[in-house]
Amino acid sequence: MKKTLHTFVICAYKESKYLEECIKSLVNQTYKSKIIMITSTPNDYIRYFADKYGIELFINEGESGITQDWNFGLSKVRTKLATIAHQDDIYEKEYTECIIKYLTHIKKPIILFTDYGEIRNGLKTTDVSMLKIKRFMLSPLRIRAFKSCIFVRRRILSLGDAICCPSVCYAMDNLKLPIFQNHYMCSEDWEAWENLSRMRGDFIYIPKPLMYHRIHEESTTSKALEMGTRVYENYEMFCKFWPKPIARIINKFYTKSEDSNKL
Repeated sequence: MKKTLHTFVICAYKESKYLEECIKSLVNQTYKSKIIMITSTPNDYIRYFADKYGIELFINEGESGITQDWNFGLSKVRTKLATIAHQDDIYEKEYTECIIKYLTHIKKPIILFTDYGEIRNGLKTTDVSMLKIKRFMLSPLRIRAFKSCIFVRRRILSLGDAICCPSVCYAMDNLKLPIFQNHYMCSEDWEAWENLSRMRGDFIYIPKPLMYHRIHEESTTSKALEMGTRVYENYEMFCKFWPKPIARIINKFYTKSEDSNKL
């Protein structure tokens, strides 16, 4: 039997009405991955779907939160590759298969990530202005020589977070846990990419929309935008790359562009 190389880690929270749709998209992958589920809010709803699909469920009994749950989930992975699946999102059936194919001839992958679309009012779309901008930002990584170039990836990240967190596959053998810090509410993934961008190895961009991120009013991103949290966090991130006056200017334009995350 072929050894499984990849694990999906489903992070389940409370009672998301989209959870089963996410699970089905993982079960139906053309390349069969191991699937586990973690939660810091255990309840009968989550246990029901874990049992229904034969998914091993781990309870985070330590400190809870987005980054804490992500780190906890990755700590339970025993395969070379792992993807943190957000409970509201769905994956195209060839997501894992493409990840495995792109690993060919890569000596030291750090992360692999795909293009993505959005689900708005129940409909899939890739025709969103912000997504087009992100594809343009990531286009240098389509050039083989730039995949391992620290300078290029940091210049990309200096202009914003173009990497979609739930699309990311982590090369576990080349990473040290914890990957995520816990002081940001919605820039925690960008902060992680900034840290990982300093490492020697490859950032592999797959320019195909292989997962879809759901935009809805209850999502963490939508709530953070309403509270203005993301504006300040983005500014702090830009300050990691630019002097503060330049960071403020870039942040103003970046904040306007994020209006597309609102319904």
